[in-house]
Amino acid sequence: MKRFLRKIVSIGLTFAVLFATTSFSANMHFCCDKLVDIAVFGKAKPCDDKVQKSESTSKECSIEVKDCCRNEMFSKAGDDNVKKVTTEFSIENYVFLNAFFYTCINRFEGFEKNIVPFINYDPPWIEKDILVLHEIFLI
Repeated sequence: MKRFLRKIVSIGLTFAVLFATTSFSANMHFCCDKLVDIAVFGKAKPCDDKVQKSESTSKECSIEVKDCCRNEMFSKAGDDNVKKVTTEFSIENYVFLNAFFYTCINRFEGFEKNIVPFINYDPPWIEKDILVLHEIFLI
């Protein structure tokens, strides 16, 4: 459970840094205070391309009136103040990394079956019962 929570938090922080450093803009086209079209990577199409009937029949806001439509743009600038990490490796770090990866890669190689070195040896024979000989009994 602890590993699962740690992975979720690390993925969430990764996406937070990704969204904080990227920038994008969205274009929106409103007609009669209603959102008609939205585009993230291009320009929003005006309502002239789409034939729609207005629900309100008032003269002040309809599709025929050109002044009631407006375009808005929302842009989010990316943050470039992220601290860049510089690491310098010394020879000790290379030796440690080499040994670490060698042991991780070769850990499961080699033995295909479980080898028991004392399988052919018998346990020693007990000639006398030592507990009875020294009169040691558990109560």
